[in-house]
Amino acid sequence: MPKKFDAILMIGYGAPEKIEDIRPFLKNVAKGRPIPPDRLDEVAHHYELFGGKSPLNEYTYKQAKGLQDKLAENGQDIPVYVGMRNWHPFIPDTIREMSEKGYKNVVGMIMAAHQSDASWERYQRDVQEAIAELGIEMEFKYSAPLFDHPLFIEDSADRVQDCLNEIPPEELPNTMILFTAHSIPTPMAESSPYVEQLTTTARLIAEKLDYDNWRLVYQSRSGRPTDPWLEPDVCDVIHEIAKEGVKNVIAQPIGFICDHIEVLFDIGVEAEQASKEAGIKLLRAKTVNDDPKFIEALEEVVEEMMG
Repeated sequence: MPKKFDAILMIGYGAPEKIEDIRPFLKNVAKGRPIPPDRLDEVAHHYELFGGKSPLNEYTYKQAKGLQDKLAENGQDIPVYVGMRNWHPFIPDTIREMSEKGYKNVVGMIMAAHQSDASWERYQRDVQEAIAELGIEMEFKYSAPLFDHPLFIEDSADRVQDCLNEIPPEELPNTMILFTAHSIPTPMAESSPYVEQLTTTARLIAEKLDYDNWRLVYQSRSGRPTDPWLEPDVCDVIHEIAKEGVKNVIAQPIGFICDHIEVLFDIGVEAEQASKEAGIKLLRAKTVNDDPKFIEALEEVVEEMMG
């Protein structure tokens, strides 16, 4: 009996690997989008602070290898490829390579747990455009988003618990969890399940932890200042809750499934600075990265598709 699928394409955002990559990378990110030049200069500086290298590519490859190995353990010998939207290996290049090796029925795995045009449909359009431009026959079926997958929730909760364990028991009543996600334009959010899915993720993690002092906030706004984007901003909320008597804040970027500059800078630098100014302590809960539970979640959704 032939396999239902013969390959997996893990589709990611992409990120620079060195200083020289930053500007070409940001040019790709900004293509066709109204991002002000000064915002691009600002983001370029964020990457420069970390030597031009984001951990996103490295973690995506680790996730791909982890998934392929986990599938092999369970008798599914299927290759996992990586294609990036904004940097090497670009989606069309990977699809060309897959086509040359004869793969025709592919699981598309978009590396975002929550759906909006920016995090989901754009990637699907890129895949279809690549197939059309290459003039090949290749069918894609996309795996479901992981926003409420029990193992994604459990892994995320484990990372928050690591931070809760660092806080003295007597300070827990004055500790708040801020679940953060990338802000997007309000009209885009209104036409997608993005906010609903994020709220579900945050609620399920909090329930897993039996912890009800939490809020959903946003970070990494990149559009024109006059355009409405999702709020509140994480740094604004940190200042606000400090005035309410909060002494510790745990920030977990649930909108990101691996570390990259928007996690390292926007939380690790900007939110950290806001916390110092506000006089409260910030702990950053890790993203799921290539944790075994998250790899198992990826494997489960693929196995379900395999039938």
